[in-house]
Amino acid sequence: MKLNNAAVTGTGTKKAPPSRRRIWSRSLRKNWDLYLLISPVLIYFFIFDYIPMYGVQIAFKNFVAAKGIWGSDWIGFDHFQRFFDSYYFWRLIWNTFSISLYQLAVGFPIPLILALLINEVGNKTFKRFLQTVTYAPHFLSTVVMVGLIFIFLSPQNGIINQLIVFFGGTPISFMTEAGWFKSVYVWSGVWQGMGWSSIIYLAALAGIDPSLHEAARVDGASRLRRIWHINLPGIMPTVVILLILNVGQVMSVGFEKIYLMQNNLNLESSDVIATYVYTQGILGAQYSFAAAVGLFNSVINVILLVTVNQIAKKVNETSLW
Repeated sequence: MKLNNAAVTGTGTKKAPPSRRRIWSRSLRKNWDLYLLISPVLIYFFIFDYIPMYGVQIAFKNFVAAKGIWGSDWIGFDHFQRFFDSYYFWRLIWNTFSISLYQLAVGFPIPLILALLINEVGNKTFKRFLQTVTYAPHFLSTVVMVGLIFIFLSPQNGIINQLIVFFGGTPISFMTEAGWFKSVYVWSGVWQGMGWSSIIYLAALAGIDPSLHEAARVDGASRLRRIWHINLPGIMPTVVILLILNVGQVMSVGFEKIYLMQNNLNLESSDVIATYVYTQGILGAQYSFAAAVGLFNSVINVILLVTVNQIAKKVNETSLW
């Protein structure tokens, strides 16, 4: 009986691995219900986020509504050059970056610390009460939130200025002094969003194995050491992912709240790219110029997101992709 040379030598051809298309089709047949569940979200993003990207080309054209997008004249990077050469360019960049970095430096760690503190509360009733109290401000609308800020910081009747006067100080006009704008904006945002932002950290903390804490107690570890050596390492992947997402939005300072808090006296500190796009594009009807400024803003965000993601991938081996 003759044996196949390939079988004897072990050099037979191996079966080719399945293609990506075959793997995807197999996964679709196996998990069709999960794909069906996520399909409304994909459709939403496709309709409202991807299809509108067709209009980005007006940033490179002298858009005239009567001619339409395709009929308008192509002018290349003229709008970008105009923005870079404008008097407001560096002020917009500085205000946007400084507010975002200030918000990141203050607003990112506070929800994490709050989640660690709430997680250590033993009384379930009191724990739920704390969660409710800290979550509640998140559900205030932006208009209501800004109205409360004006009331609390009023130089005549505001509770903050009343306390300043009580301790011997003089009233401060927080909303009309440019030097106070960024602090008021950032800290009011931290107060409003810290409870809601802590939900993800609390969910991650709930997934930590309780036996790790039991073993640490047996070894005599204090509560602070258990937080430092068990809780923080356990939620570190979540912290890194959220940090990447936050850095990727550094140039995306919210429009509504800043615009409502903005006035001619604090414009030097409150004028950011988002408000500039609104005034130039909507109020000034300079649609192509505003589209160019908005596209520049988005490109910077993408660059920051990719850069921070790659750094996190190399340093901590945790990344978005």
